Amino acid sequence: MANKNVQIKFTKLFINNEFVDAVSGKTFPTINPTNGKKIIDVAEGDKADVDRAVEAASAAFSRGSPWRTMDASARGKLIYKLATLMERDAEYLANLESLDNGKAYGDSLFDINFSSDIFKYYAGWADKIHGNTCPADGPVLTMTRKEPVGVVGQIIPWNYPVLMLSWKWGPALAAGCTIVLKPAEQTPLTALHMAALVKEAGFPAGVVNVVPGYGPTAGAAVAWHPRINKVAFTGSTEVGRLIAEAAAKSNLKRVSLELGGKSPLVVFSDADLDEAVEIAHVGLFANHGQSCCAGSRTFVQEDIYDSFVRKSVAKAAARKVGDPFAEGTEQGPQVDDEMFNKVLGFIESGKKEGAKLECGGERFGKEGYFIKPTVFSNVRDDMKIAREEIFGPVQCIIKFKTLEEVIERANNTTYGLAAAIVTKDIDKALTFAQSVQAGSVWVNCYDWVVPQAPFGGYKQSGTGRELGEDSLKEYLEVKTITIKLPQKN
Repeated sequence: MANKNVQIKFTKLFINNEFVDAVSGKTFPTINPTNGKKIIDVAEGDKADVDRAVEAASAAFSRGSPWRTMDASARGKLIYKLATLMERDAEYLANLESLDNGKAYGDSLFDINFSSDIFKYYAGWADKIHGNTCPADGPVLTMTRKEPVGVVGQIIPWNYPVLMLSWKWGPALAAGCTIVLKPAEQTPLTALHMAALVKEAGFPAGVVNVVPGYGPTAGAAVAWHPRINKVAFTGSTEVGRLIAEAAAKSNLKRVSLELGGKSPLVVFSDADLDEAVEIAHVGLFANHGQSCCAGSRTFVQEDIYDSFVRKSVAKAAARKVGDPFAEGTEQGPQVDDEMFNKVLGFIESGKKEGAKLECGGERFGKEGYFIKPTVFSNVRDDMKIAREEIFGPVQCIIKFKTLEEVIERANNTTYGLAAAIVTKDIDKALTFAQSVQAGSVWVNCYDWVVPQAPFGGYKQSGTGRELGEDSLKEYLEVKTITIKLPQKN
C-alpha cells in the first residue's frame, strides 16, 4: 500500500557488505520533491570512499575468492534470490522510490516488479555464458573463453533509480564482475536498501558496493579510477562526454553510455486517431516526461493535425497531477528545483519563439516542483523546444506532409535513442523503421521495453546496449586459447 511515512532504514555507504560512514564524515540531504523539504541526510562519498569500495571490489574479484570460484549456476541462484527479496519488499521499495523521486506510487511499484523480472532474466544467463571452438588452420585446437571484465563502475540517474540499478547490476553480476555503484544524489535511498538485500541474499563481501555522493566528486572518482576496468553510465550527453574523456585519459577503461534523446513519434493520417493520441500522450508524459526516450517530437500528418492537437490538449488537461501517494495520481513533481526551473525555461522559450501554448505552461500548486501538463502546437524544427531535450511534461506537436519528408526531419538531430510510427500501412511502418536512425523503433506502440531486447542509442544518444544478451557483452572479455596438438611421426 502507498505510505508516504515510510521508515528509512539505510543512509550510510555500503562497502564490503557493511554500512559505513564516509571517510570525511560528511552527509548530504536528499529532498522530497513534493514539498522541497529534506527527507533525511545520507553519507556523502567522495574519492576516498570510492578508493575503499574499489579495494573491496578488487579483493572480491581476486583469483581464488569465493565469488571467482563460485559455480556459474550458484551465481545465478544468488541473482534470483535478490529478485525474490525485491518482490518481498516491493511495497516498501515503491514507497521509498515515490518519496525520494516523486513518481506516482503505482509507477514506482511497476518499476520494482519490472526490475525483479530483469534480475530473474539475468539469473538465467549466469550459466549460459560460454565460448566456442574455432576451425583454425594447422595442427591446433583453438577455443574461446568469455571472462568477466573485472571491477566495474556504474553511475545511474534519478529518473528510474531502481530500474536503472537493475539494468546495470543484472548483466554485470551474471558475467561475474564486481561492482561500485554511484546512485544519483537526488535519489540514493532505494539503492541503499537494495544493497542491504544483496547482503541478505548471500553475495560475498565486496561483490556489490554502493557509494552515494555528487557527480563531480564521487562520480568523477569512479570514471577516473585506474583499477576500475569498465564504467557504465546513464544520464545526460554532456556528462557522458566527461566520463568518456576520463576513461580515455585514465586507463582506457571500457565505457557504455545510455544518454539523452529527442525521439520522434510520427502519426500518419491513416492511424486510429484516438489510439494515436493515447500512444503519443503516454510516450511523452510517462514518468512526468523525465525519460530519455520520451517521444518529445510528435510529428502529425497535416490532414489530421488540428483534430490531433484538440484531442491531445483535452487529454493533457485532464491528466491528474498531485500527491504521488494519492489514488489516481498520474503525475507527480519534477525531481528537484533545478529540473523544475529548467523545464519552465524551455516553456518560456517555446512561447518566445512563436509556438502556440495550448495548455499548461506553468507551476501546479504552491509548493514542490509540480508543472502542469503542457502542450505546444505550431512547433517548428528550428525551435529550442524541438531541438533540445526538455526532460519534462511538455508535448511539442509538429506538422508534416510526406513519409520521405518526415524521415529526413526525424533524423535531423544529434540524438538517436528511439523513434515510433503510428500507421495502419505496413509499408510505411517498415520503410520508417529501416530508415530512422534510432536504437529502438516502436510501431503502433511506445516505450515497449522488455528484459530480452537490447536498448541503446545511435549518435550522441550513447554507445553500447542495455538489456538482452547484448548487454552481457559489455561486461565480458573474449580470450582465445590455442593448443598445439601432438603429431604422428
